[in-house]
Amino acid sequence: MEAHCNMTNTAKHPFKVIIVEDHRVLREAFCAAFNADNGFVVVGDTENAALLDSLCLIHQPDLVLMDVCTDSGESGLDALARLRPLYPDLKIILMSGFDELSYSPRAKQMGANAFIFKDRGIDFFLETSQRVMRGDTYFPEERQIPLPNGESPFTEREAEILRHLCEYKTREEIADELFISKRTVDRHVENMLAKSGFSSTIELIIYVVSNGWINPQY
Repeated sequence: MEAHCNMTNTAKHPFKVIIVEDHRVLREAFCAAFNADNGFVVVGDTENAALLDSLCLIHQPDLVLMDVCTDSGESGLDALARLRPLYPDLKIILMSGFDELSYSPRAKQMGANAFIFKDRGIDFFLETSQRVMRGDTYFPEERQIPLPNGESPFTEREAEILRHLCEYKTREEIADELFISKRTVDRHVENMLAKSGFSSTIELIIYVVSNGWINPQY
């Protein structure tokens, strides 16, 4: 059921929110929507995730709503990794306007409370934020890379290895980072090539990066 914006914060004070979004119009729209009538008050906003650390220190927010891709190439995922151990009770919602497949599972693994694609309306952001403040979580159903030959999708481990390959890491580096053998990495790569129909990892990397399903920069 689609969420509707008709909710009241039963807490004594509105929840304090910081918005991290590099598109000014969208940032202003979020700042306007997260108002006292809906149980929130925006205490800070920025286009750059690198500035979030100081904003959190100053304002001590209850919730951060943050884009994955922010100004100057700063990553919301990196900011999440920095803030989570410092503020274990802080609610953090990541969002993205790209159909990138790895953002949501990575955000979940790193301790985000929710992940929302930007094609959802403002009402959905508000409803999800209210639910998160009550202790719920939200992560969309994981998306799969459409494969040219229509065979079975990649496994979670294969998708993880593919993301590392798109980050220009060698198979040896991937093996070390994931605590598996290079032979295991080789086997997963062979499986991905068989499923996708590509003859080389370069072709596979070009396919997923050029179509926006994996973004090696974030």
